[in-house]
Amino acid sequence: MNARVLIIGGGLAGQRCAETLRRSGHEGPITIACEEPHRPYDRPPLSKEVLLDEVAEDSVSFRPEDWYQQKGIELRLGAPAGALDTGRRLVQLSDASELPYEHLLIATGSRPRRLPSLDGFENVSSLRTLEDSRRLRQVLRPGARLLVIGAGFIGQEAASAACAAGAEATIVEAGPAPLSTILGNEVGGWFAEMHRARGVRVLLGEQVTQVHGSRRVESVTLAGGEQIACDHILLGVGVQPNLDWLPEDDFDRRGVHTDADGRTAVPGVYAAGDAAALLDPVLGRRVPGNHWESAARQGTRAAKAMLGLDPGPATVSSFWSDLHGTRIQYLGHAPIADSVTYDGDLAALDFTATFTLEERPVAVLLAGRPRMLPQARELLANSN
Repeated sequence: MNARVLIIGGGLAGQRCAETLRRSGHEGPITIACEEPHRPYDRPPLSKEVLLDEVAEDSVSFRPEDWYQQKGIELRLGAPAGALDTGRRLVQLSDASELPYEHLLIATGSRPRRLPSLDGFENVSSLRTLEDSRRLRQVLRPGARLLVIGAGFIGQEAASAACAAGAEATIVEAGPAPLSTILGNEVGGWFAEMHRARGVRVLLGEQVTQVHGSRRVESVTLAGGEQIACDHILLGVGVQPNLDWLPEDDFDRRGVHTDADGRTAVPGVYAAGDAAALLDPVLGRRVPGNHWESAARQGTRAAKAMLGLDPGPATVSSFWSDLHGTRIQYLGHAPIADSVTYDGDLAALDFTATFTLEERPVAVLLAGRPRMLPQARELLANSN
């Protein structure tokens, strides 16, 4: 195939799409347009290694610069998308330049959600870009007080990094437990206790109701009345897709609807990663692909679909994290489970949690057991 492929977005989904196209024999032009000024890079290290070591920045890029030249892939850096004209098959960038396509991959990722009460303060940030990670790294010093709002994985990883740097970390979570909507209150409660045992203060069922300070937040008051002083606030209250540039008549800006291979209802247009909302047959609803493994998988499948190749069977959903030096891995669909059993030592961060529905395994959480990942995948595959 010699068709012109345009990839909007420089994250993992777009990178995997470009790699798969070239590896599978596509000889036509490929352009990747990135909003950020950096060539495509990996985001998970931003809330892990990069927060603790500036040198780690050198290894976040997916490929060296000359790789793109050798593969004939054009990079348009610092070029956010402005509008999509599906009739003319053109994407207009914010600088008014236009990029034509025959196949388009929407892979513009997502941006952190904001809290209006914390807008405009110098010491409030999110963690999504390389610049965000650099800024937070300067804050994480011994004795510094970091307040994390939201106990998703980004917030938990930042709190873990703060501990490693000698800073004081407090997590404020509105829900009854971290990740309770995904893993339930019981397993979510384990995450809370893991952090508490390592010096992180975790406050559940709480929200910020008052903010004190002028240019900088000096403290916040919670719904329960407690006032917490802080030097910096990290917001980790979720993300929303970067889809404002898409025509609303053709696309759902809450997440582009796709089939299992990334195809949208618009001819020649695909979506992957955070931008996509794939119908999950197990959950019976559309879910965003806002994890590393799903972004990689979807970018690869979209490339094969463009080429008319069989992407193969869909794999089970999964994600991973590193907290306090322990690898956490999750596969499957825990929200549909009616029971969970454990094997191992929860206090020692060495266990397997198996979620079941009517005694059939539907999800697995591994703590400190990375070598058991293939076994967990096989367990879930055989239970279908």
